[in-house]
Amino acid sequence: MPLTKVETPAETDGVALTHGLKQRHLSMIALGGVIGAGLFVGSGAGIAAAGPSIVIAYALSGLLVMLVMRMLGEMSAAYPSSGSFSSHAERAIGPWAGFTAGWAFWVLLCTAVGLEGIGAAQIVHGWLPGTPEWAWVALFMVVFCGTNLAAVKNFGEFEFWFAALKVGAITLFLVLGVLALAGVLPGTDSPGGSNLSELMPNGGEGLVIGLLASVFAYGGLETVTIAAAESQDPVRGVARAVRTAMWRIAVFYVGSMAVIVALVPWDSPEVVENGPYVAALDRLGIPGAGQLMNVVVLVALLSAMNANIYGASRIGYSLVERGQGPTWLGRVSGGVPRVAVLASSVFGFLCVLLSYWRPDDVFAWLLNMIGAVILVVWIFIAVSQLRLRRRLERETPERLAVRMWAFPWLTWVALAGMATVFVLMAREPDTRVQLYSTGAMTLALAAVGYAWQRARERR
Repeated sequence: MPLTKVETPAETDGVALTHGLKQRHLSMIALGGVIGAGLFVGSGAGIAAAGPSIVIAYALSGLLVMLVMRMLGEMSAAYPSSGSFSSHAERAIGPWAGFTAGWAFWVLLCTAVGLEGIGAAQIVHGWLPGTPEWAWVALFMVVFCGTNLAAVKNFGEFEFWFAALKVGAITLFLVLGVLALAGVLPGTDSPGGSNLSELMPNGGEGLVIGLLASVFAYGGLETVTIAAAESQDPVRGVARAVRTAMWRIAVFYVGSMAVIVALVPWDSPEVVENGPYVAALDRLGIPGAGQLMNVVVLVALLSAMNANIYGASRIGYSLVERGQGPTWLGRVSGGVPRVAVLASSVFGFLCVLLSYWRPDDVFAWLLNMIGAVILVVWIFIAVSQLRLRRRLERETPERLAVRMWAFPWLTWVALAGMATVFVLMAREPDTRVQLYSTGAMTLALAAVGYAWQRARERR
């Protein structure tokens, strides 16, 4: 199929998106985007399955994510767009590919907004048990919908301070953990290497489970390439964010996993029951560790809600701007796609209602459907980069402000890694249903996108 030329989305109904995000906003979004609630809480199940080898699992999946971000950064620096990978897929593969990647990711983000709202409400309900959870979800939805309806700099400010709190919390945790392991933290005896005596206590199967858990913990990194299109210097912002991805992943994910498994026995019940970070802080004798981490997790959840409403609205806007959605969804006023913001928030709140009304069938089906969407997106990113890089080198080499390492070999290595994750998902009963459900949704979207593309070509 010939490469499709797509212009960078600039305006809808004569009104352009603004460039209200500053470099400090982008830098902190990139820094805090890797620190999600999945890291603070969800990593406990991975540790319980993999033991100390969870460090290997996070390192392997982290390498894959670094390659994906480098590829995405190369394309986003060359073609800044609020559609990010969706626009790149359309440009490189065809309109059907942009349609499939974009709408699948939109459903993922909107559903995630609902899940994060539920999680945040549960934490606040624990502090104020007399209040209904749905009321807190509604409040959070109103706050962040309102934030995103206003100027984009408001989104940037919220994310700046949310990210600063997350980065500060995990940095403090790492400092305390390293001091404790070195035996210089007052009132704490260093465990030395006693908790690391058995690297893979559950064998290769445990490592596989830990690897699958770690892959999906890295979600959220894509937001910075979406936000870059509304920054004052998109190319410079993307380049800086991508170039610092390696040390951010190494320090925050791999580093914290290493500290946790060194401090706490991997099979300690507290790792799953209370979360690995709370378990580690309890070992250090930090008073009120549980409530302290609850505050941090709440911040992480609220940050994710804010970022996902933003990301969903911009992906939706970009799809409509390229003629791949209902025109009313792309209306822009005040430099903000406000209808897309409202639609994304409403869909997120609908997911919350489904979790109360139909938790065992409709909501469970929805969760399975989005279970492997991020892997589908990564495949579109890799294939798009393989095709666009040759075109950039031939036509506009000056656009290559960021370059994929060892092209094309590492791109093929990344694709092989994604295929491996798919195979591992098919082997595990817990993830097999997610894989098949996501596959069905992807095929349905691809069929609709292809039919729409052929109809447009005939017209």
